[in-house]
Amino acid sequence: MLAFILRRLFQSIIVMVTVAFIAFMLFQYVGDPVVFLLGQDATAEQIQELRAGLGLDQSFFVQFVHFLGNAVQGEFGLSLRQGAKVSRLIAERFPATLELALVAALMALLIGIPMGVYAALRRGSVLSQLLMTISLLGVSLPTFLIGILLILLFAVTLGWFPSFGRGEVVQMGWWSSGLVTAKGWHHIVLPATTLAIFQLTLIMRLVRAEMLEVLRTDYIKFARARGLSNRAIHFSHALKNTLVPVMTITGLQLGGLIAFAIITETVFQWPGMGLLFIQAVTFADIPVMAAYLCLISLIFVVINLVVDLLYFVVDPRLRVDGAAGH
Repeated sequence: MLAFILRRLFQSIIVMVTVAFIAFMLFQYVGDPVVFLLGQDATAEQIQELRAGLGLDQSFFVQFVHFLGNAVQGEFGLSLRQGAKVSRLIAERFPATLELALVAALMALLIGIPMGVYAALRRGSVLSQLLMTISLLGVSLPTFLIGILLILLFAVTLGWFPSFGRGEVVQMGWWSSGLVTAKGWHHIVLPATTLAIFQLTLIMRLVRAEMLEVLRTDYIKFARARGLSNRAIHFSHALKNTLVPVMTITGLQLGGLIAFAIITETVFQWPGMGLLFIQAVTFADIPVMAAYLCLISLIFVVINLVVDLLYFVVDPRLRVDGAAGH
């Protein structure tokens, strides 16, 4: 187990350095931030002076090494657009994105798993067919269109929910939370639903497919021969083994929810990291863009490691194989 963790940590470090290098390299071609800061009427002397002050006159590798060294310490330099520390900007926006992703993930799990189980156990029923049809729409429709439709229906037409913003938040140290206020929950419903729909339908279809596969295995047939009730077979045996691949997808999708909340945050003007990233792209704010991608990569790496470790807890076959190999 220790060797496995150390190996995964080493691989994670390689991944993080590679992502940081690629991101920093690509963003060199987004545009010249000096032009955005000074405008088209700036003189050559002003441009040169600002480039030297920002360290942009140095070679790419010198800039990257400097960025990497600061990133290890949790510092990503100054935002070229706002003149503030990138780490502070991300720390201010991270709670909003994380809360949005967690609420969306909980919605996807709490609704998607029961729907998938029902669709597998009652696959010939009308409701099961209806759920599968709806899931196709959820997978096919783009996120921005879902968000716009929800705003049109529930915010504009019915007036049940607000269409933008985070609502009332409570500051708890450096963390700001809208989940402790009624207005915060009121504001998060539509964006969280928009972000959750694709994940919900994906989980439902995956649970259904895995459940049907598990129900055809020999040990389920043996459980039926022993006279176990359908409830015990379906929920104590079949569902438990179904959740192993679901756990993998769910873990990765949590990282995906954080990474791809950009569209949802833009549609609902949710003050999270995704909106910060879009604004950084508009103004070629390279430190913010690179820091955002590095943070997203770190989240994916950590989630991957946690999911791999959870495998040993959920699936006893891995523990047996690992002991035999050792």
